[in-house]
Amino acid sequence: MTTFSRSAAFVSLVVVLHAVHVGGAILESQAPHRELKAYRPLQDNNLEEVYASSAAAVHYDPDLKDVNIVATYSDHYGNIRLGRVKMGDLSTSWVFENPANQVSGRKKVIPRDSFQNDTGIEDNASHSTTNQTDESENQFPNVEFASPAKLKRQVLRQERRGQRTLELIQQEKETDEQMQEAAIEKSMSFENSVIGKYSIWRRDYESPNADAILKLMRDQIIMAKAYANIAKSKNVTNLYVFLMQQCGENQRVIGKATSDADLPSSALDQAKAMGHALSLAKDELYDCHELAKKFRAMLQSTERKVDGLKKKGTFLIQLAAKTFPKPLHCLSLQLAADYFILGFNEEDAVKEDAIRKKFEDPSLYHYAIFSDNVLATSVVVNSTVLNAKEPQKHVFHIVTDKLNFAAMKMWFRISAPADATIQVENINDFKWLNSSYCSVLRQLESARLKEYYFKANHPSSISAGADNLKYRNPKYLSMLNHLRFYLPEVYPKLEKILFLDDDIVVQKDLAPLWEIDMQGKVNGAVETCKESFHRFDKYLNFSNPKISENFEASACGWAFGMNMFDLKEWRKRNITGIYHYWQDMNEDRTLWKLGSLPPGLITFYNLTYAMERSWHVLGLGYDPALNQTAIENAAVVHYNGNYKPWLGLAFAKYKPYWSKYVEYDNPYLRRCDINE
Repeated sequence: MTTFSRSAAFVSLVVVLHAVHVGGAILESQAPHRELKAYRPLQDNNLEEVYASSAAAVHYDPDLKDVNIVATYSDHYGNIRLGRVKMGDLSTSWVFENPANQVSGRKKVIPRDSFQNDTGIEDNASHSTTNQTDESENQFPNVEFASPAKLKRQVLRQERRGQRTLELIQQEKETDEQMQEAAIEKSMSFENSVIGKYSIWRRDYESPNADAILKLMRDQIIMAKAYANIAKSKNVTNLYVFLMQQCGENQRVIGKATSDADLPSSALDQAKAMGHALSLAKDELYDCHELAKKFRAMLQSTERKVDGLKKKGTFLIQLAAKTFPKPLHCLSLQLAADYFILGFNEEDAVKEDAIRKKFEDPSLYHYAIFSDNVLATSVVVNSTVLNAKEPQKHVFHIVTDKLNFAAMKMWFRISAPADATIQVENINDFKWLNSSYCSVLRQLESARLKEYYFKANHPSSISAGADNLKYRNPKYLSMLNHLRFYLPEVYPKLEKILFLDDDIVVQKDLAPLWEIDMQGKVNGAVETCKESFHRFDKYLNFSNPKISENFEASACGWAFGMNMFDLKEWRKRNITGIYHYWQDMNEDRTLWKLGSLPPGLITFYNLTYAMERSWHVLGLGYDPALNQTAIENAAVVHYNGNYKPWLGLAFAKYKPYWSKYVEYDNPYLRRCDINE
């Protein structure tokens, strides 16, 4: 053992342990009598290098191997113990630090088992617990020793962690077992047989082997006709007759079948017979170049037929959508006849004078509906009133044409909602609405526009395609479609008004719309642009510099149908004057085609406030794949498109939203055979 001298200098070392649960604070030890080269006096700037050196230096300096290091630790009962270890027995991972370099106030916690498991440490039984504690407190005032309670908490915490880990592992195993059982059960109940096509729109769900016999027989007919034409051109009469007979047999067997299940049992035999006939024709007539010519001619002929059928189908859809149905025409005639027979015209004039104050009261909720469809208008009014929290505050201003004025008056006389106020007006009574003031009315009366509509040999006639066909809609000839641009003139004393189309249904109270701050904008509407759809370039001709220099092609479009108009801002900004200016510019229809939306986009450009989409959901008249939740949560649903709810073309799944507000028990509806 190394001897120590009383006058020797003290070397203070702190051992930083890198192993888990091993640590200790090294007490001051006396330096040996012999001069240690590693601890000779150094300059101040070299002290940190010596104190921060690792135990690896011991192996290179034999004088340091016999230096004893005294360490303190706590035993199983929390008593402080001393132990010694030689520096030569330390591993190279030990690092010596100078305590003077440590941050003041920093404390080291000495784990209980710091040196108990180290074989190089000897217990010093000659030191009492009391002396050890006092000595430790004097020499290491910054050292905090772990108490038994704290050690117990650490053990309990570790046990809880282990228990929680076991629980999570068990829970994961149970979840995996449940998923496996569910997958097995689902696979056992899964029907993997092919039952025709799932949907004509989902090609990815179509089985490549579905209806194989039917497809084969149809392909055989095409091949047989091609070979028959070649046989006829080469005067091979017998083969021509034989092939045409086989074509007839194939067509007879196929009949009206749409799948293999519809084919008779003899279909496969006939397919084999046709295959034999085609084999004979191929052996005698096969000429690749000639066959390709025949197929090309057949393809062109088929394409012409398909194109003609598409045009015919488009025309018929437009005709069905725009023609006034017979039951609705009957309803208008019955109502108008009874209105004049019963003499209600004079009586209604007196009643309107009594409630005229309500028509002009800006504190009430005012609606504008311009329509010639009695039944559709009644649905708009009924749905709005039934969903209103204060129906007595809602005033409806209905404007119709001269032909339907009496019918509209009669209907709302006998079927008006009890609490709401309804005003019905005739557009022909607006004397200020004439061709000298209204640009579009002047254009509608022009010979050029009449020629566009009524001359079949016009370049833009039906034969030109479906694109121009929709613009020949009779509604574009009606001023009811353009009256929305004259709201301040129609209602001079109102400040705000909600415009509603006649093909909408109200599902919620609309009174909160009057509380929306439109931030100085004139028109409040729901935007319809999604990605690249329904933007300005779809409606306007941006090849014309008048359009491209004043508007952005990517500007977001919006929809008419439910629009809140601030009439005070309208008058302030002279919106009607802007509308007249652009209508005059478009007299030759080069800026946009007919309709009210394109001039609306131009007139209210940068003057439209975007409302929440849930206020107005569109597309029920053309899109069969709308989100059902969005429809049910909407305040207003709009049947824009050709498939109106009062037509037979309507989508069956959307019609109930409209039909539940129709009074089918009304005697006029029963008389005209208008049923649900």
